[in-house]
Parts: sequence; C-alpha cells; structure tokens
Amino acid sequence: MILPDFSKAKVLIVGDLMLDRYWSGGTGRISPEAPVPVVNVNSSEDRAGGAANVAVNVATLGAEVTLLGMCGKDENANILKERLETHGIRCEFFEVDGFDTITKLRVMSRNQQLLRLDFEKSFEEADKSALELAFDRALDNADVVILSDYAKGCLSNPQALIEKARSKNKRVVVDPKGSDFGKYAGATLVTPNMDELRGIVGEIDSEQVLVEKALSLKASLNLSALLVTRSEDGMTLFDGDNTEFHLPAKAKEVYDVTGAGDTVVSTLAVSVACNLPLQAACVLANLAASVVVGKLGTSTVTNTELALALGEQSVHLDGGVMTEDQLEIALQAAKARGERIVMTNGCFDILHSGHVAYLEEAAQLGDRLIVAVNTDASVTKLKGPGRPVNNVSRRMAVLAGLSAVDWVVPFEEDTPQRVIARLLPDVLVKGGDYKIEEIAGGTEVQANGGEVKVLTFEDGVSTTGIIERITENKRR
Repeated sequence: MILPDFSKAKVLIVGDLMLDRYWSGGTGRISPEAPVPVVNVNSSEDRAGGAANVAVNVATLGAEVTLLGMCGKDENANILKERLETHGIRCEFFEVDGFDTITKLRVMSRNQQLLRLDFEKSFEEADKSALELAFDRALDNADVVILSDYAKGCLSNPQALIEKARSKNKRVVVDPKGSDFGKYAGATLVTPNMDELRGIVGEIDSEQVLVEKALSLKASLNLSALLVTRSEDGMTLFDGDNTEFHLPAKAKEVYDVTGAGDTVVSTLAVSVACNLPLQAACVLANLAASVVVGKLGTSTVTNTELALALGEQSVHLDGGVMTEDQLEIALQAAKARGERIVMTNGCFDILHSGHVAYLEEAAQLGDRLIVAVNTDASVTKLKGPGRPVNNVSRRMAVLAGLSAVDWVVPFEEDTPQRVIARLLPDVLVKGGDYKIEEIAGGTEVQANGGEVKVLTFEDGVSTTGIIERITENKRR
C-alpha cells in the first residue's frame, strides 16, 4: 500500500472552534488562603482545539483546508485564527455578539493537569444563516466535508449541511457527539467511539451484539458506512451490507490519547478525498492514531510519520535520487538505526577527480552521505549563461552512482539553507576556503547539536577549468 498524494485533497471543515490554553509552572507550597497548591506560572502556550485541531491535522497531511466556525468578538478568536493561518488554513469565523470564543485553560505543573477552566457559552441559539451560506459557497471547491461536533452549538442543525453536501455529491465525514445521531442521517461516514455508540444503542456486551447494533444503526440513519473506534481494541468499520472490517490497535506505547479522535477523522477524510477505498483509508487512520497516541498533548501526524508506520514500499531507503519528502522518510529510518548523517551540496556540473576525492572524504565522516544538487535554473543564476553543461537529472544520476554517495536531492534556491534546515544532518560539509560561519545551513545544524566542517578540494581541478580547456581546444 502506497500513500496517496494528500496535497491534491481539498477538505471543508465545519464545527466547534476552541482555543486550548496551557499555563505551566512549578509548585513548591500550599496556599495560606486555602488547601490548594500555588503554581508559579512561567510559561503559556495556545493551541488549536476542537474543529480547529481537526483542521491542523488535515493541513499537516498536506491537504488544502477551509474551516468554518463560530466565535466571540474577542482577542482569543484572533489568536486562534493566527495559529491556523500559519498552517495555511483558510478560516471563515462568524463572530457572535455577547459570546466568548470557546477557550479551555489548563493549569499544569510537572506535566500534571491541576485545574481546567472553561470559558464557553453554547452557540445553539445563534443565527447560523451566514455560516450556511458560506458553507454552500465553499462546497464547490471541496472533495470531502468534515463535520466536527463537540456539542458546543455550532452544528445545531447538521442535517441542513448534510443535505446541501449530498445535493452536490460531496462526501460527508462526521465526528459525532450527543445522544441523538438522527441529526447525522444521510452522512457518508460517522465515527463514534464505543462510549458514544453505547449512548445511542445501549449496552454492548459481546462482539455479536456490537455487530448487530452497529449495522442496525447504520441502516436506520441511511449511512454509507459507520466506523467505531475502540481504543485499545482498535477500530471496526461497517461498510456495505452486513459486513464488518476489524483493525487491531497498532500503538506500541500509549502516552496520551488527547486528540486521537481528531487524527482519525482527519486521516480518514483526506484519504477519502484522494479516492482511497474506505477500508484502505481506515488502515491509514488506524496507523495515524497509533503514532499520535505515542506523543504528549494534542498532536498531529506528518506524511513522513505515516509513511514510516506504513512501511512505505515506494521509497528506496538504501539510496538513490529522492524528493525531499522521500529523503525525510529515509533519514528518520537511518537515525532510528543510530546512523550518522553527513550532508554536502554543489552544482557538480562536470564530475571530475576533485569531486570524487572530496565526496569520498566527506563520506568517511559518517554512515550516510547526502548530496544536495542545484537545479538548472539555480546553476545558471550562479554560474552564468551556458551553465550547466549537464541537466540536473544527469548530474544527480552520476552522483547517485558513486559508492561514496547514498542519497541525492535537488534544491532550487541559490543556497541549500532551507533543505539543510529541514533535514538537519549530523555533519554538514563544504569544500573550499569557506569560514564555518559563512556556510549556508551551518547555523541551523549547529543549533541542533551537529558539526560543520570545511574540506579542501584537489588543487588544479575544477569544472570551470575543464570547460575552458575544452573551449580552447575547439578553437585550435
């Protein structure tokens, strides 16, 4: 199984927006005013919560995201919007007079939550007409819709949205809440956990009862599919006629289940948007959940993490020419094995003995050598008209054939600073008479605990010199 190109997916999300705020500090005494600990707050962090966290999960996978929701006319709405826009999420927030943006303030000490303060007022009775109009406009550009319901009132009438989506043949994935699932009738897929399912169908004391009640609920709501997430028991998909598809939990270690449901629905929706079969989409969602529960706090899953969890077969981890995304996967696997990564860069227009000697020396500094290569436009900008002599595909193919080189990756900027900062090798190497502080990407590598080294090129050998000699010989 190969990951689809999530960047082609367009996802429209509607739901309850929240700002998750964390105040953290040490505790060393009990208050003289009451028998409670005193927290000396020394840090504060704001994160996207609720439907906003679903949007961040979708964006992290690389999909295009539009998020609709309701908020107060306050600073917290601005903070939340700014956080989301840094992920490239298109936000349409509908401000309501007399309401606060839903905010959950957690007071933390020594990684323990001591207190949670909720600032919220249900949007149940607020006018939804502007939101529904925006939803109707945004539907044409969406491949799939997510309704992220946290029972805070934004989705007081999900039927109206489901009907609009169905009228335009758009698939709808619902993360449900509450004791009445009738409001989600006609959705493509609804994803309750076991507690939410029990709240609808009653007690479930065996696998057979689960199957019977889940299939009955699916039929009564006219759903295309029902996915029940079951914590340590994995998840079960009910799709088609009287069938179930069970996936066992994949997590090796569970540190925090916060936000795991958001990750599941996000991965499902993006996979469905890429036209992945529903069972395959559930496989990816199950793997994504296994990754996210191994992290502390509300978290997201990257393509690289998902590909590693999947055991991506399309990426040749042992070597060759790669994209940056593929190389990031290979690097994570290499670092997990304790391998030391060396990286260098250059045009390498006409490969000569000086290059080969330099690359062999660089390779001796670690276990794996990455060579970042300037694209053709970048070489022309640096070297002038007539360069490169060989196009980037040929230059990279020759480099990949050297025994000293493990991975080759192109970059289009004047310097490789961005790609170096993304890959963060253990050793960054440059040839010539550079000073350490002049080397692009060196600051980022050193800040990450890595080394920067300068090696000498073989005297009297250069690409420019070779080209000049060839030109002179032609003139004779």
